[in-house]
Amino acid sequence: MRRMILWLFVFSLFLSGCQAPFSQKKDKTMTLAEREAVLFEPFSIPDNFIPQRIHVLGLGDSLTQGVGDERKEGGYFGRLTTDMEQWKGVMDVEAVNLAKRGRRSDQLLEQLEDPNVQEAIVQADYIVFTIGGNDLMKVVKGNFMKMKLSDFYKELGKFETRIDEVFEILRLYNPTAPIIVAGLYNPFSVVTDEVQEFEQIIEDWNHSIEERAQRDGTACFVPVEDLFHSNENLVYHTDFFHPNSKGYDQMENRFVEEMKSCPAVTLEVE
Repeated sequence: MRRMILWLFVFSLFLSGCQAPFSQKKDKTMTLAEREAVLFEPFSIPDNFIPQRIHVLGLGDSLTQGVGDERKEGGYFGRLTTDMEQWKGVMDVEAVNLAKRGRRSDQLLEQLEDPNVQEAIVQADYIVFTIGGNDLMKVVKGNFMKMKLSDFYKELGKFETRIDEVFEILRLYNPTAPIIVAGLYNPFSVVTDEVQEFEQIIEDWNHSIEERAQRDGTACFVPVEDLFHSNENLVYHTDFFHPNSKGYDQMENRFVEEMKSCPAVTLEVE
């Protein structure tokens, strides 16, 4: 009996020694409900994670067509779309150039009525165009011997109405694609720097184009007037009207520069 009492006493000491750590561990351990929730940041795949095929549509006049490019690289448009293939997130570029030499804004509107052109607009991820130079030259040719400032501003009013319609049609068929539109330059600076009035005309026409691009909200304006002021850098073709290859190189560089800072362009421009 004495031995049994002794064993019970030892066993009770053993149990008390084992219970202390468990009770301490229990005090230090939080229940699942008491644990602080771990918040994970929302995970999203970057737009350029999976390379994509980009459709670029060129519209407008001889500048987008690339007239004067003796290296036959497609003017600024061909250079731009070739460079885009190296940009981050781009697998390849499908370029469709529907620009044509001599095209004015009224003729561009006629072209936009073509169902095939409308389908190209729908498919485009980027729309690039130049327009307005031939509208200006129409005034020059029609009033060469008796040019007046009022003639250019009368035509500017008509041009503004037409460029508004161009943007409306492009947005009707493609509400989201960034539109990249270049300004005008003064080709007469090649032969004379005395026509100050024409510099002001170019500036005002460019302001109208830029204003409409800003109003669109998903468009970029590319100024090029300074690139073609006089011919000190030998940027003109032999016709002294269109850029040569060097001129188109500079023009394409300006497009890339402006697209880098344009919020509408979501590609990582390089």
